[in-house]
This record gives sequence, C-alpha cells and structure tokens, in this order.
Amino acid sequence: MGYVILWEFEVKEGREEEFERMYGPGGDWARLFAGGKGYRGTKLYRDAERKGRYLTRDEWESREAYEKFVAENRKKYETLDAAGEGLTVKEKRIGAFEGVGE
Repeated sequence: MGYVILWEFEVKEGREEEFERMYGPGGDWARLFAGGKGYRGTKLYRDAERKGRYLTRDEWESREAYEKFVAENRKKYETLDAAGEGLTVKEKRIGAFEGVGE
C-alpha cells in the first residue's frame, strides 16, 4: 500500500525557478528522500491557472517507511526546510494519504 504526502505552496514572485529546482523530482528534497528505504519519488505540479501556486507529491512505500526516515533524518529535514522558507509566501500540508485497494 502506498503512502503519499501532498503539500501546497505559494511561491514568491521571481523565485519560481529556484523553487522548482529545490522541490522538483531531481531537486534537493528528492535527493534527501532518496536515501530513505521505501521512497518512491517526488512529483511537482505547477498550477495552470494561478501563477506561483504549486503542489508537491512525495510517495513512500508505507507510512512507517516515511516516519522512520523523518525520525532518522530530522536534522537534515529541518535544515532543508529552513533553506526553502525564503522561496515561499505560504506553505500548507494538505495531508497524507494511503492507497486504497492496492
């Protein structure tokens, strides 16, 4: 069963390229997560109708795999999170979802 975490971001005007580099599938977050057992990938979506709005989708094998990764890498996670704060106006965790019928 898969486990997906969704985030919504409002990116500061003029910082979109930096944000995409950091939060995209080959970006800093994906590289950090890639060290975790059970990580399946990150996707970045740009709003087609509202400039500066993005969604990220991080997929893990299970909730347990994600929670174990975060517990073991809390310092790196917090450091990277702080580094990205200057790129956004707003950041909101939409939620975490488990696959149904997988």
